[in-house]
Amino acid sequence: MSTKLKVRDETTAGQSTGEYVIDLLTERVTVRELIRSRVYQEVQDYNLKRPEHFRGLVQPPDYEQLLNGCQERKPRLIDWHRQFDAAVEAFRAERVIILINDHQAADLDEEIVIQPDTRVTFLKLVPLIGG
Repeated sequence: MSTKLKVRDETTAGQSTGEYVIDLLTERVTVRELIRSRVYQEVQDYNLKRPEHFRGLVQPPDYEQLLNGCQERKPRLIDWHRQFDAAVEAFRAERVIILINDHQAADLDEEIVIQPDTRVTFLKLVPLIGG
């Protein structure tokens, strides 16, 4: 039986920048599996629908950053494996913080038990200009 989980993207000011529902194979997952499921689903959705802007956890290489997402310079499919690797690196470098309920995930191998009221938030940190 699969488990559905709603995840949110937020700014550090608490403003929501997107919500996704991801399907997980079990109710017990690691942070790594959570990232993998989220990235896989957002890339698959993008590759199927091909909207003008990609609003993912991490920006693919060769994409032009825009105010409301990033846009392709040349039309192509996004490779979810490369996106997953970049997202894991962003987590390790603390450019992406994952909050499970009120707990900050600290390790990729940390196990999470998904309950009906579990809240998962991805915070993308942006470096300060000049700092």
